Amino acid sequence: MAEFPARLAAEVRARRGALGLSQRDLAELAGVSERFVRFVEQGKRSVQLDSLLALLGTLGLELRLGTRTSSAARALAGEPAGEPTNEPEDVPEPRP
Repeated sequence: MAEFPARLAAEVRARRGALGLSQRDLAELAGVSERFVRFVEQGKRSVQLDSLLALLGTLGLELRLGTRTSSAARALAGEPAGEPTNEPEDVPEPRP
C-alpha cells in the first residue's frame, strides 16, 4: 500500500507538467487548495477523497479500483483456488 501514494504523486506531477499547469493553476481549476495539490504531489498518505477525485478529474485522470483476492476471500466467493486476480473495476467519474 505504501507504493500507491508515491505512484499517485508521480502520475499527478507528470500530468500537471504535461499540461503546463502550475500547482496554483491546477488548484484553481479543480476547486481545491494549492496546499492540497502539494500534499498529493508529495505522496501524503491522508487526503480527502472528494478533493482527490476533483483533482484527478481536472487532469483527465481516473482512480480505478481492483480486487485483490486472497485464497480465503476466493473461497468465500465460491471461486476455485488459484492465482489472485487484479482486474480493475470501472468507477464513475466525479461530477463537478
